[in-house]
Amino acid sequence: MRIYALFIYIFLYAPITLIVLFSFNAGKYAMDWQGFSLFWYGKAFSNPLIMGALRTSVFIALSTAFLSAIIGTLTALGLERVKGWLRAAFDALLYIAIMVPGIVIGISTLIAFVSLFDMVNPWLLAHVNIRLEMGTWAVIAAHVLFNIAVVALLVRARLQGMDRSLVDASEDLYATPFGTFIQVVLPLLAPSILAGFLLAFTFSFEDFIIAYFVAGPDTTLPIYVFSSIRRGVTPEINAVGSVVLMTSFVLLILAQLVLRRGDRTRAA
Repeated sequence: MRIYALFIYIFLYAPITLIVLFSFNAGKYAMDWQGFSLFWYGKAFSNPLIMGALRTSVFIALSTAFLSAIIGTLTALGLERVKGWLRAAFDALLYIAIMVPGIVIGISTLIAFVSLFDMVNPWLLAHVNIRLEMGTWAVIAAHVLFNIAVVALLVRARLQGMDRSLVDASEDLYATPFGTFIQVVLPLLAPSILAGFLLAFTFSFEDFIIAYFVAGPDTTLPIYVFSSIRRGVTPEINAVGSVVLMTSFVLLILAQLVLRRGDRTRAA
């Protein structure tokens, strides 16, 4: 079983290891090792197209994470007060939002935006001379669509394990509902909210499928990478992929550490 598990891990992580390894290649070709060098990292970060795509991706990911954290937390708090079959129905909708394939979200979001633009743009052009089009804000809206469910589930799990006696004690001490939320509930939920923020940032930053449908003229980093590999994989693309990979790993590890620290604090 140990040998079997070893082969499974090699199968999973060998391709990723090769991408990171050959991103330090001094040669011009992706799989032709010519020695160790950081040349392609410098070339990638000096490429204005890559940096523009990186800035767009970071802006989209930060906006998505911020909106998802707020709306997802409010969703979890609202669902905590719902009981019976209605709560089960809303829980099912949250899980479905996560399980729906990205290509379905991308197509449905594209159709919804096109239909909305066809109805709204004639009036906007006639009165304020503005025309709505696909772009960065459309990608943010599409990413928030499924990241809300991620944050809501994390916060819901935290709420279910929260000691309700602390809330009762706050109310017994004549705290207002808002004061109880700010001073008691929000600090207890902070680790799960932060973890949801980090996960939403990660999922948005690395998304290609949904962004490809609704990005319009704007280019995110995954879209740039996909467009570049049509001309062949170079060490520069390997460097970009390695940076995205490391960013995702670091954020996921941070989210896991935040959740574990929150669990230890709650247990204490």
